[in-house]
Amino acid sequence: MEAAESTQTLATGDGDLVRVSDLRVRFVTKETTVYAVNGVDFSLAPGEVLGILGESGSGKTVTLRALIRLLPEDRAQVSGRVLVGDNDMLRLPKGDLQSVRGRTIAMIFQEPMTALDPVYTVGYQIAETIVRHESCSWREAEARALDLFEQVQVPSPKQRLKSYPHELSGGLRQRAMIALALSCRPGVLLADEPTTALDATVQIQILLLLRELQKEMGVIFVTHDMGVAGEIADRLAIMYAGRLVETGPVTQVMREPLHPYTKGLLSSTVHGSMRGQRLQTIEGSPPNLEELPDACSFAPRCPHVREACREAVPEPVQAAPERMARCILVNPA
Repeated sequence: MEAAESTQTLATGDGDLVRVSDLRVRFVTKETTVYAVNGVDFSLAPGEVLGILGESGSGKTVTLRALIRLLPEDRAQVSGRVLVGDNDMLRLPKGDLQSVRGRTIAMIFQEPMTALDPVYTVGYQIAETIVRHESCSWREAEARALDLFEQVQVPSPKQRLKSYPHELSGGLRQRAMIALALSCRPGVLLADEPTTALDATVQIQILLLLRELQKEMGVIFVTHDMGVAGEIADRLAIMYAGRLVETGPVTQVMREPLHPYTKGLLSSTVHGSMRGQRLQTIEGSPPNLEELPDACSFAPRCPHVREACREAVPEPVQAAPERMARCILVNPA
């Protein structure tokens, strides 16, 4: 299957697959407001894997769900601009949105057991998606579902297509979820921590599979694992308290991190050369998103904090042509 035939051609006016500007998400209840995403900007180029990295609660999953409007409309207030090709996602009518989801942009959810429908076989769910978006016959859809299962390396694919989600292992469910996301050949794939619940061997297999698929589409890969990010991503966006605090090519960010939070994540990551050494940690806890300060959110945990850090939210600093960091200690290029 050639890339030109397998995925759609889409691009924004700047040639990117995705362009996000000043994305903000608020969860509003009678009691409080949670400031989950606070002015996020990024883009995704064709054939690129953008890794969004951060601790749990930093806003990674909310950002992905906001891109395809999967947040509850009665509680989530979403603003900014999200362009996926020519589609202005936050302003699309619901009818058009249903056509874009799955066909133009698709998502691999973190836990396939809750994302897949338990009362239908995985083969039926994949075929139904294909028929819905491409108006082909069931026989053609079932044939493509089998091809997808072979592509994601599911053993005994004909038999597995007849299985219900609970009859599959965690690794096979994740492969079925990937096949479902790829079923209509989207141009953009969102992957929300797709390897978190898997053992190390299966995790490597899924990463290799996604890396191969990335050649045919753009991928936004969310994770809290620095090692996984280093394996899969071309470019990293480090997220903290709903803001991107550092962005840049993966090798540069991991070798020469600019933001103290990125340095903390790297120093607290276990690797083989650390045998006998004491693991460093980031002191303290992430901020309460209901009471974000009008200052650097990382200041209470930062070992390099200055008085100026407590006075205003740091502006993004362009430290190099492809490097950005929100820190007053970073020198502009």
